[in-house]
Amino acid sequence: MLKVGLTGGIGAGKSEVSRLLVACGAVLIDADRIAREVVAPGTPGLASVVEAFGEEILAADGSLDRPRLGAIVFSDAEKLATLNSIVHPLVGARSRELEEAAADDAVVLHDVPLLTENGLAPLYDLVIVVDAAPETQLDRLVRLRGMTEEDARARMAAQATREQRREIADIVIDNNVPLEELEQRVKDVWAELVRRSQASRPSPAE
Repeated sequence: MLKVGLTGGIGAGKSEVSRLLVACGAVLIDADRIAREVVAPGTPGLASVVEAFGEEILAADGSLDRPRLGAIVFSDAEKLATLNSIVHPLVGARSRELEEAAADDAVVLHDVPLLTENGLAPLYDLVIVVDAAPETQLDRLVRLRGMTEEDARARMAAQATREQRREIADIVIDNNVPLEELEQRVKDVWAELVRRSQASRPSPAE
């Protein structure tokens, strides 16, 4: 099994690269998706969040009101740390379960937005960073996601810098390109991942 960490700044195109790698054959473990699952209605995770922050962070249907919780934690570092102390272990445990369920020869792709910020690079056999120029990120966030320029710049500023992400990268995928060119780049990266996966397997004689 080859464990690959995938990350990139907001608007860099990480989700598209993830989709293309899955189409090639990668097994995807999506940290954001798992983070939503572990605090779904009826889960121990949601119960712990409510215990820490009160029932006002629930929507009318009993689900987590993410905007309300976000307004509480993102302006208070201590409260954000409390939330992370609840959610991160649950995400880690579920990620390990999914990884263990994958085939021995699988290329397992961990899509982790905050891989750089949380110092998680050592957990993976190699790290892929999807890179785009800041002006490209800004254009995508405003034009494709409907963010205001102010909101987009604030979200970008809250993340690791482009240089910090590139420092931890084993492979950098430059996504300042049209989709057709990105598809070919991802296919080339997939060939390299398969090569590394095969090279890491013990020989029959071992």
